Amino acid sequence: MVRPADVTWSRPAVVALAVLTTLVSLLGGVGVLPAGPASAGSGAVSASLASQTVLPDGRRGPRTVQATAPALPDDSGRGTRVVFSIGEQRVWLVEAGERGDVVRRTHLASGSVYDNLQPGTFEVYSRSRHATGIGDSGTMEYFVRFTRGANAAIGFHSIPVSDGEPVQTRGQLGTPLSHGCIRQWRPDARALWDFAPVGRTVVVTA
Repeated sequence: MVRPADVTWSRPAVVALAVLTTLVSLLGGVGVLPAGPASAGSGAVSASLASQTVLPDGRRGPRTVQATAPALPDDSGRGTRVVFSIGEQRVWLVEAGERGDVVRRTHLASGSVYDNLQPGTFEVYSRSRHATGIGDSGTMEYFVRFTRGANAAIGFHSIPVSDGEPVQTRGQLGTPLSHGCIRQWRPDARALWDFAPVGRTVVVTA
């Protein structure tokens, strides 16, 4: 039986090992390397992630997770268009393709607490990069108007800011909370702004 030879460490090797150990510890502390093993549930998709924006490659927000975009509502039209479901409080950006329509992005939104928008097909007629709401509804960005209500235009825009604070949280999207328009998280509002010039079709479903 052959016994393994005893290992003799030289002083330079000991110093190098100590430096390496310290470096790994420091990198772990600042997040370059993992500071410890990941928990068994770290790969699970949380409930909050499930409500976030779904991009065409399956990414939700800033983190990449496997996701399936919610299906388009029935009778939501054809061709390049914006679709808003009143019941689901969700927006889809749909682009016509050679092999059929493709959902480029979908995200939750907050429509009106009032019954001021009926299902139908509309067209973007006006846009404002910055806008001010009526009454105490604050200021908003990326306002894309597609129809008119009794007292004001109705369209998509970012969550309004009043007295320096958003009037609702991102987590509240998916619940009707607006005075008439359709509120979106700012990155989603900008994406819709880029997607929907004047003349773009907007389909509203029940």
